[in-house]
Amino acid sequence: MWTGLLQKIQQGDIKSLARSISLVENEVAGYEKFLQNLPPSRTKVIGITGPPGAGKSTTTDALINEVIKEGKKVAVLCVDPSSPFNLGAVLGDRIRMSRWYTNDRVFIRSLATRGAMGGLNPKIIEITDILKSSTFDLIIVETVGVGQSEIEIAGLADVTVVVLVPEAGDEIQTMKAGLMEIADVFAVNKSDRPGADLFVRNLRLMLAPAFSKNERRIPIVSTVANKETGIDKLYQEMKQILSTDTHKERRSWLLAEKAFHLIEKERMKDVKKNS
Repeated sequence: MWTGLLQKIQQGDIKSLARSISLVENEVAGYEKFLQNLPPSRTKVIGITGPPGAGKSTTTDALINEVIKEGKKVAVLCVDPSSPFNLGAVLGDRIRMSRWYTNDRVFIRSLATRGAMGGLNPKIIEITDILKSSTFDLIIVETVGVGQSEIEIAGLADVTVVVLVPEAGDEIQTMKAGLMEIADVFAVNKSDRPGADLFVRNLRLMLAPAFSKNERRIPIVSTVANKETGIDKLYQEMKQILSTDTHKERRSWLLAEKAFHLIEKERMKDVKKNS
C-alpha cells in the first residue's frame, strides 16, 4: 500500500497526497516507516490563528489569492472543531474557500482537532511534513478558533499571523496572555467597523515596551478580508519575515511537547475510556 506513494507525492499527485494524509492520520500500519522516509524540506509554513469569529478563514482565502497571483502553488490545512462522539470535523468554514476547489495550484484539506489542545490536529506535524514533500511553494495552516493559551501553531509555523477584530471587547484582557506573545504579525480584520483605529492604537501602545527593548518590530496590518483590503500588505509583511526569521526555539519547544505526548500515548494505549 505504501509502495510508490512517496514518489507519486513528490511528483505532485493529489490523490496520493490525500490518501497518505488519511492513512497517517488514522495510523494505518506502516505509517511510521513512511514518515521516516520523507525527505527534508525548506518549504515555509504560515500559521493563521486568532479568536473565533475574527475572520481567519476569510483571511486565509484572501491570502491564497495573493499566492496564486505570484504563480505559486499553495497547500492549506484547515483545523476545525470536532465532534466529541465521532471526532469528525465540522466543515462549515470551508465554504469560504470554495472558489479554489477546482484550481490545480491549490490543495485544501480539513482536519479535526480530535480532542487535541492547542487548536491543531494531533498529527499536524506529520501531515505538514507530507505536504512539504510535494510540489507546493507555501503551506498555510489555519487553526480552530483559539483563546489565550492555545499557542502550538507558533512552534509549527515560520510566520504566525494573529487575526483580531476591533470589537474584541477588553483588548488588554484578550491579548495579554500567550496568544499575543506568539504573533509575528497582527491582522486587525474588519477594520472598516467603528472603533478599529482606536483598537490599533491601543495595540501599538501595548507593544511599545517590546520596541523599547530593541526587540523585533511586530507589524500591525488593518484588513477587510472579505473585500481583500490590506491583504497584499499583510502578505508582503509575512514574506519579509520569512526571509529573515527561523524560530528555532519555538520549534524545539513544539518537538519536545510532541515527544512527550507520544510517550504518554504509548504508555496509555491499553487504557480504555469505556471500560
